[in-house]
Amino acid sequence: MLKGANVPVPADSVRVEVGWRTGPGVPDVDASALLLTSSGRVRSDGDLVFYNQARHASGAVRHEGKRPAGGTVTDTLAVDLARLGPAVEKVVVAASADGGDFGRVPGLCIRVLDAGSGAELARFDSRDATVETAFVLGELYRRQGAWKFRAVGQGYDSGLAGLATDFGITVDEPQAPPSRPLPAAPAPAAPVAAAPARPAPQPVRLTKVTLTKEAPTVSLAKQGGTSGTMRVNLNWQTRKQFRGWGSKLGRAMAMHADLDLDLCALYELTDGSKGVVQALGNAFGALHRPPYIHLDGDDRTGAVETGENLTVNLDHRERFRRILIFVTIYEGARSFAGLHATVTLTPQHGAPVDFSLDECTLPSTVCALALITNRGGDLVVQRESRFLVPERGVSPQRTVDQAYGWGMQWTPGRK
Repeated sequence: MLKGANVPVPADSVRVEVGWRTGPGVPDVDASALLLTSSGRVRSDGDLVFYNQARHASGAVRHEGKRPAGGTVTDTLAVDLARLGPAVEKVVVAASADGGDFGRVPGLCIRVLDAGSGAELARFDSRDATVETAFVLGELYRRQGAWKFRAVGQGYDSGLAGLATDFGITVDEPQAPPSRPLPAAPAPAAPVAAAPARPAPQPVRLTKVTLTKEAPTVSLAKQGGTSGTMRVNLNWQTRKQFRGWGSKLGRAMAMHADLDLDLCALYELTDGSKGVVQALGNAFGALHRPPYIHLDGDDRTGAVETGENLTVNLDHRERFRRILIFVTIYEGARSFAGLHATVTLTPQHGAPVDFSLDECTLPSTVCALALITNRGGDLVVQRESRFLVPERGVSPQRTVDQAYGWGMQWTPGRK
């Protein structure tokens, strides 16, 4: 498509992929969506869907995360057009560059796919970027009761914050001090009874940390995550196309409706006690007593939009020596091949930390995701993304234990 062109969208539900080629010095790119009324503005801050606000309250728009494949990366939004309320006239799809401008991002494009068949409905390639740090790449809009897609290609040099603000989003950004002191207001002649103040709405937080092979660690303390809780989320999708070795093991994963992944945590406390939090054996842990880690539930199908979650109580961070977050395949597949998974750690009082798993090239049924260690009272998160292959007769749990020297005794367990 050329800039400004439009095409019909003959589907009730679509996947919108923002793609680019990665490499040394290429900034990370994040996709976002804004739900607009006929005024061209959002109704509230909840109408922005992005990495820190991954699901619209209506469920009609979801941020599904990034998927690396070879030398390219895609960041995906799912849009259920049939579920969008009548007040929403347009869904603007934007991209923002993290750590540089779009002049350094090769192959930037947007694709609209039929969510059911996977057929490509529209594609727009952006080729004229220079100093822009955010782009409105395209928009889904209503016209005479039907939906269409328009290629836009409008750049911004103020990043996601500037773009979001233009559409009516209140952004949690530091405000510059006034250029000169303001004159003092005169005192009132008599006391005036003030109406009870309503709590101010919380602005949208745009800060985040993405762990990579080049920058695999982050301090939670430096990001403000020193108290409250921290949610560890695992979300996954299965790819529909495979090649080479993955076509044998990966296809089995994609076709199984009974795929069951388990998010788990090995822990070691400062008093020397060790254990595991997992659905197997109903070892769900506890949040307000040792081990201060709790598994929220067991998503046996992958159909739960929020995936699987562990919660860590950071109010007891001094009690942790180390925590290893890992995932196992309980049933439904023989390997992680063909799986796209995103891990997000969201402290209650800090910036989210996220990363994607590497592509699996081994017959692996267990993957170490992240290692959290206590360094002088500060919890440091390290991206692992390490696929392990159990030996014959050795469980995935025992395999990850041996790889990291946890030294626990294991017995068979069931859900």
